Amino acid sequence: MFAAAFAALIETDPDLKIANLAAIDINQRQPDDRTPIIKVENPGRPFKPELVAPKDLPRRRNLGEAENRAALLHAFAHIEFNAINLALDALYRFREMPARYYADWLQIAREEAYHFSLLREHLNTLGFDYGDFPAHNSLWEMAVKTDGDVMARMALVPRILEARGLDAVPPIRQKLFNIGDLRACKILDIILQDEIGHVRMGNYWYHWCCTQRSLDPINTFVALLRDYEAPVFRGTLNHIARQEAGFTSEEMELIESLKS
Repeated sequence: MFAAAFAALIETDPDLKIANLAAIDINQRQPDDRTPIIKVENPGRPFKPELVAPKDLPRRRNLGEAENRAALLHAFAHIEFNAINLALDALYRFREMPARYYADWLQIAREEAYHFSLLREHLNTLGFDYGDFPAHNSLWEMAVKTDGDVMARMALVPRILEARGLDAVPPIRQKLFNIGDLRACKILDIILQDEIGHVRMGNYWYHWCCTQRSLDPINTFVALLRDYEAPVFRGTLNHIARQEAGFTSEEMELIESLKS
């Protein structure tokens, strides 16, 4: 299983990556596998999109223009493609976790692949494809930072970076609804519902790690945010979605406080 997850992780062709992912069988996991765990600075991805700093991405406000709308959908597709690699890395990298952990992250990887495929298909109807617009690499940069500790990974990738989607999707969906792109709205509805489940799994495994190490989850979370230089939160929290995803009121108050 670990070898199959790694093969999917480093595959550069999106279609082959998804095919490799579909073939992974968690029943083939060997808990005593001692093969080296390789640091993956750059996971498998196609030659395009060009990766740039977030500040260098152009702002596209008028979603009524097809190219601007395609650029927005491309940004979502890039997030989902990165999320496939993040889930595969979580599956491949951390070898000492319970069987449920691997079932969870394989499910997440497959759902992220489904989201990517939906967005790519819709992009194609607009005359564009994945790779046609520049993108940034912030999600994977945090994956590299946390590749030595499953607790840090669970704390900072699902609970901070991926949870941003719970906040960002509803207002963007409304904008797409306003211009009549009902197909995009339906896709975002699917993504939001699935992402609540993904963040819930990240929350579960973060708290599981804290329990195993006899650590207070709030104090530990604060320390991890500082030690790993997690990005400062901006925007408005989707309290309902985050509560469904397993965040406590205390945790949401903490995240809100990060804005200051």
